[in-house]
Amino acid sequence: MTTATTGAATPTGAVGTAHTRVEGRDKVTGAARYAGEIPFAGLAHGWLVLSTVARGRVLSVGTGPVLGMPGVLTVLHHGNAPRLTTDYVGMLGVPPDPTAAVFQNDRVPHAGWPVALVVAETPEQAREAAEALVVTYEQEPHDIAFSGTRPDTYPADGHMPALTEKGDVEAELAASAHVVDEEYTTPEEHHGMMEPHAASARWDGGRLEVVDSNQGTTWVADEIVRMFSLDASAVRVRSEHVGGGFGSKGLRAHQVSAVMAATVLQRPVRVVLTRRQMFSLTGYRSPTTQRIRLGADPGGRLRALDHRSLNQTSTVWEFVEPGAGVARIMYDADAHRTENRVVRLDVPSPTWMRAPGEAPGSFAVEAALDELAEKCGIDPIELRLRNEPERGPVSGLPFAGRNLAACFREGARRFGWADRDPRPGVRREGRWLLGTGTAAASFPAGALPSTAAVTAEPDGTFTVRIAAADIGTGARTALTLVAADALRVPTERVRVRIGDSDFGPAGIAGGSMGTRSWAWAVTAAAGELRERLVPGGTVPPEGITVRSDTTAALGALTQRERHSYGAQFAEAAVDVTTGEVRVRRMLGIFAAGRIVNPLTARSQLVGGMTWGISMALHEEAVRDGASGGLYGGDLAGYHVASHADVPAIEADWVDDPDPDDPVGIKGIGEVGIVGAAAAVANAVWHATGVRHRSLPIRPDRVLRAGEPRV
Repeated sequence: MTTATTGAATPTGAVGTAHTRVEGRDKVTGAARYAGEIPFAGLAHGWLVLSTVARGRVLSVGTGPVLGMPGVLTVLHHGNAPRLTTDYVGMLGVPPDPTAAVFQNDRVPHAGWPVALVVAETPEQAREAAEALVVTYEQEPHDIAFSGTRPDTYPADGHMPALTEKGDVEAELAASAHVVDEEYTTPEEHHGMMEPHAASARWDGGRLEVVDSNQGTTWVADEIVRMFSLDASAVRVRSEHVGGGFGSKGLRAHQVSAVMAATVLQRPVRVVLTRRQMFSLTGYRSPTTQRIRLGADPGGRLRALDHRSLNQTSTVWEFVEPGAGVARIMYDADAHRTENRVVRLDVPSPTWMRAPGEAPGSFAVEAALDELAEKCGIDPIELRLRNEPERGPVSGLPFAGRNLAACFREGARRFGWADRDPRPGVRREGRWLLGTGTAAASFPAGALPSTAAVTAEPDGTFTVRIAAADIGTGARTALTLVAADALRVPTERVRVRIGDSDFGPAGIAGGSMGTRSWAWAVTAAAGELRERLVPGGTVPPEGITVRSDTTAALGALTQRERHSYGAQFAEAAVDVTTGEVRVRRMLGIFAAGRIVNPLTARSQLVGGMTWGISMALHEEAVRDGASGGLYGGDLAGYHVASHADVPAIEADWVDDPDPDDPVGIKGIGEVGIVGAAAAVANAVWHATGVRHRSLPIRPDRVLRAGEPRV
């Protein structure tokens, strides 16, 4: 494994040098406190009760016997809970998921819907009482059958247009020398981060404080303010350490129910979700069905590209998994059509999950490109390079750097691609058939408006305050390096404080925008502070503070297509007798802007690639048609890649600074997973000659596919 960059300039400051996490010692010694373990005086504990039917309404909640149980303080439900406001659009531009607005009516829209909260003196008492609570329902027929043949699908815009099209797809397909027309499917997938969702709420002097595990204190505070009709100054949200988020840690039922209970009881209340509850309450990646149609001339140049992606959403909230979005940036064609569609079912609401849209969308597109390369008799890398667009295929905007070709060339050199026999099913090692595959990766590089405050302290140190969230990415450490360079001081003189909405508004840790958004704000504040300091002058006891706001500065980012890119390579071994698939090695080469901290950056990229293996071979949440719930909704029944599944993984990058960013950052949190599953699937084809268009590639699917086709 390597962490050395390829062709990158030698760092002249802190940015670009490997640095261990500044909070690393606290984490490994247990000094770092997470949301579910921070002490509060007089703390009570809430336990959510979830519906056992998939659709219907609550007829009664048997609170009487439960209120007489030891330690029970109250039972909140739709008949007595505080009323909430939900007709608003939050800071992310979408209305709140009503799953978070708990206990507002008697309707049950899916299995695992919150119907009550039992609050007691101890978590054990709360759980015992919650399990004893009798809830009666009027059950109604439910529908959870997701498929691409349903007649009730519809186009949905989400955060991007549902449909884009140019040219005549049918005419170009008819005129193409080579055509691919296939359906690709991905299953329901869950986040499964190490730290469960947890929140504590308390009122202190007329002010609400929520200690939470989230991906943005500004985000959660804004949602609570709107939902509870409070003044913005009356709410503070803290989230210092977060044990993973992957898109699911926004506003959820546990924060809202904790605030409700704290308001009713006028004492602190904590609600921690169990792992099983997370499978119902905290979102997931929707299953997708994607039809890809490609048409190419004899030389492999695309004449037609048609990508239609369908995902499920709940009946209470519309969420679009924009699988077709990846085709809008990666490849152009004379006729180009993409569409995202959804279908409403009686299921929990999906949500953002690492590389939403790009992760499943890249599997379909990059597998189809591989099939087209086979039909054309062209090397898969060469086919992709022949179809490199000069401008954004849909937007028409110029690229702010597109170093995908450099990623493929460097990756091919290091992976030994030139020695690859293109024929499938010809490499064998004992009982294993061996194959290699590749795929492209991309993810948008955006930024959100943020504020930061940098203070020069009398002792010669500097304190940075920003409402950032470190969800395991190493953002706290990266911001330390950025601030040190902007202040032109050693990192030892910089303290970074994050995870507090009182520090002022800041962007979320999501969309691979976190570090970039916060670094921009920190750089601006630190630069202005440095100019105000007088060499040899004194700093007053209260320090000198400068605050920045990047809202106006971000306008420059809208003038060009801005993405991180990557080339994924995988070698797979397949035992066609048992159906077992093993990934032997993976290599990812990325063009992801200036790398702030190579140590934590590599961790992010390798983590994404590991998830790609998990996505390709293991992860699949299956719903029971009779109950509407999940089979094995826990980490025993939901399989993920383990250490034994992940042998040699290497992540590296090419020099790729963003010219319009003050630090040169793009984003790395999500691009590592994009294309990784497709590279594995393409390697399985190369090993066996059999295409697998549905994930995961389980042993039974390998066995049903039969003998290798060579």
